[in-house]
Amino acid sequence: MNKEIAENVLEVRRRIAAAAARAGRRADEVTLVAVTKTRSPEQMAAAVEAGCCDLGENRVQEYVEKREKTQYLAENGEKNLKNLKIKWHLIGHLQRNKVKYIADSVGLIHSVDSFRLAEEIEARAAACDRRIEILIQLNPAGEEQKSGVAPAEAEGLALEIAGRFPHVAVTGLMAVVPVADDPEAVRSYFREVRELFDAIQAQHGSGALPWMKQLSMGMTHDYEVAVEEGATIVRVGTGIFGPRG
Repeated sequence: MNKEIAENVLEVRRRIAAAAARAGRRADEVTLVAVTKTRSPEQMAAAVEAGCCDLGENRVQEYVEKREKTQYLAENGEKNLKNLKIKWHLIGHLQRNKVKYIADSVGLIHSVDSFRLAEEIEARAAACDRRIEILIQLNPAGEEQKSGVAPAEAEGLALEIAGRFPHVAVTGLMAVVPVADDPEAVRSYFREVRELFDAIQAQHGSGALPWMKQLSMGMTHDYEVAVEEGATIVRVGTGIFGPRG
């Protein structure tokens, strides 16, 4: 086992637990996704061995390559890796023409921001005879360089997708907030998204959106604040693997 990565996973989990406790929540309400952008399959396998079995990739090509290599390491490596099941998350911007490469294996797509993308996911999921879980990506600060819908559009998009596509399960929301030196500077964005999530869940969770359970927000520099504000999934790369080379 890579000792440094294992220690980092433990430290991140400790911080998640502390943040959850401050908010009156349980640590097991929060899923830790190890963000694997630019990381080697060996590093990823080390994170899995340390108990972080949710892996998130930004780019489809890297996802396909790393999934195959990491799965091989998990199945043929150390004995304590063989019984661990990896769940793959596609967390980066997804183009419609790339959906076909991930439809048979992705666990959760975090970055759905249009009806047309959902339409393609539905077609590919139907062809694979499976239901694909997705999150609606929000851009709460309205940053031009980032994907995602405005918060005011999220409920309508989620309902339209849920009403039209039986092979797509809208399981929640995902938000990418501005990068700030002080995590407190983005707390209001997390709170806004959480309040929207709560409102949609309260209105439609027992009806049109029965799988609306997940709120993906928070990365290495701000995941503790995100957990305090209600995140159920945090996406951590540098905090687990260290600075990118």
